[in-house]
Amino acid sequence: MLARAFAPTGNTARSRFDAIIVLGSPADSEGNPTPEQLARVTEAVHEYERGVAPRLIVTGGSTRHGYIEAQVMARSAEAMGVPRSSIYQETEALNTIQNACYSARIMKAHGWRSAEVVSAASHLQRAGLIFSKTAIEWRTHAAPSLEPEGGLPQESAAALEVLKTLRYLVYEQWADRCG
Repeated sequence: MLARAFAPTGNTARSRFDAIIVLGSPADSEGNPTPEQLARVTEAVHEYERGVAPRLIVTGGSTRHGYIEAQVMARSAEAMGVPRSSIYQETEALNTIQNACYSARIMKAHGWRSAEVVSAASHLQRAGLIFSKTAIEWRTHAAPSLEPEGGLPQESAAALEVLKTLRYLVYEQWADRCG
């Protein structure tokens, strides 16, 4: 809990970035965006429209249903008016560490050095711990939920994030590094 309470929210005071990284979330069983995935993409598109960054990096690989998170998110962003040429897809990541590492590789390949990281509020503490290990300038930005406040799904998601943060601190940060 302390690690989450003191997790970094960024390493820069920038207000403009080279890219907006949208962290993956699974699509539904038919390949459509879930409310959580749609919330992340919608907020990233709002930030893009506000001029926070000229491009999106949508990141996430294939899920248990076989749909690639990044492809579903890219379609959603394009449907909301972001030009295809401004959307970069990272289609291999299977967890948040890989989201960060693989997105940082895309950025390095293009000479980009800064990113705003968009995800669900409950996910950002762990994401902050992970992005603090990358070589990019970054800050986090929460996507407001599209679902009603409170209730079992949000409480379950928050509890799951606490467990995932513990797993990251105990094992994953040592075992699964950007290489």
